[in-house]
Amino acid sequence: MVFVMVAGLNLLAWLYLVLAHGGYWRMNLEYPPSVVDPASWPSVVAVVPARDEAAILPETLPALLNQEYPGYFRVVLVDDASTDGTGDLAKALAEGADHELTVVAGHGPPPGWTGKVAALAAGVTEAGAPEYLLFTDADILHPPGSVRALVRGAERGGRDMVSLMARLRTDSGWERAVVPAFVYFFAQLYPFSKVNRPGRTAAAAGGCVLVRRSVLAAAGGLARIGGALIDDVALAGLVKHGGGGRIWLGLSTEVRSLRRYPKLADLWDMVARSAYTQLRYSPALLAGTVLGLLLLYAVPPVATVVGFATGSSVFALLGAAAWLVMSASYLPMLHAYRLTAWWAPLLPGIALVYAGMTVDSAWRHLRGRGGAWKGRTAPDRV
Repeated sequence: MVFVMVAGLNLLAWLYLVLAHGGYWRMNLEYPPSVVDPASWPSVVAVVPARDEAAILPETLPALLNQEYPGYFRVVLVDDASTDGTGDLAKALAEGADHELTVVAGHGPPPGWTGKVAALAAGVTEAGAPEYLLFTDADILHPPGSVRALVRGAERGGRDMVSLMARLRTDSGWERAVVPAFVYFFAQLYPFSKVNRPGRTAAAAGGCVLVRRSVLAAAGGLARIGGALIDDVALAGLVKHGGGGRIWLGLSTEVRSLRRYPKLADLWDMVARSAYTQLRYSPALLAGTVLGLLLLYAVPPVATVVGFATGSSVFALLGAAAWLVMSASYLPMLHAYRLTAWWAPLLPGIALVYAGMTVDSAWRHLRGRGGAWKGRTAPDRV
C-alpha cells in the first residue's frame, strides 16, 4: 500500500510539473518576440572573456566581428592570462573585419573573484559607456543578425536584459545523452516563463547576455557578483532584483556553442564544477536534491517494472503513467535538438547520472577542488 501511495504521489508530482510549473518543457521561446526595428540603434560593445581559446576563436570570433548591426558596435576580448597565444590570434583574426576589436590583457582574478567575472569586469571598464553590453563566451558562434535581433528584442520589449540559451553541440553519443537533459533540467529549475515575468525567479544563459549598461551600473555592477561561480544566474538576479530591470530568457537554434564535450568525463566536469555551488554548499540541500531526483525520476520505471513483475497492476499502471508523462515532457527538447524520441524514456537513467555529478561536485568541494576550471579553483561563494 505504501509503494502504491508513493507511485500515486509521483504521478501527481509529474502532472503538477507539466500542467502548472510555468510550461518549462514547451521549449518554444525563440528570439525575443519583436520584428519591429527601434527608431535608432543604440551603441553596443561585446565583451568576450577568453582563457586559452586559440583553438576555437577562428571559428567564432570572425562572426562576431562581422555582425550586420546598423549602430555602433565593437568587440572587447579579455585575454585572461592565456598561455596559447589567444590575444595575438584574436588581433590577427580582426584584420579587415567590419567592426573594431580591442584586446585587453588580463592577469587573473583578484582575491574573492572568479576568473570569468573578473575578465568581464575588465572588459566593461574598457568598453566605456555604450548603451548595451553583450557578454558572450569565446565558444559562441553568432549568426550575422544576432546582435541586431537581441537589441531589437530589448528595445521594442522594454527589457534591460535579454539572454539566449545557445544551442549546444550534440555530435557525440554522450553529448546526445547529457546535453538536452542539461537544458531540460535547467528549464525545470528556472522556468523561462517565470524568469520573464516579475517575481523572484531570475536566470540567464551566460554564453549570450545582452544587458543595459545603466541598469547594471545602478545595481552595483559586476563587483556585486565578483565571486559568483554561477555567474549568469547571479547576473540575472542582480539586474532583476538589484536594479529593478526587466529580463528575458529564451532558447536559440541559431546562436550555437561550438564547445566540444566528446567524453562523459568532459560533460561530468562541466556539471560537477558548479552543482554544489547551486546548492549553496549545503549538505542538507545536497541530500534533499539527490533524494528528490531519485523519487521524481527513478520511481516511475521502478514502479512499472516491479509492478508488472509482482502482478500489482495498480502499482505498475501508476508508474507507467508517470513515466509516460515524464517522457512526453522531454519530447519538445528532443525535437529542438533533432534527436529521436527513443531518448525520452531514458530520462530517468540520465537523471541518475546527474545525481552522481551532483554528489561528486560536493566531494570535490570537500577535497578543496570545488569550481576547478582551466587550472583555477573558484572561491566558495554563490
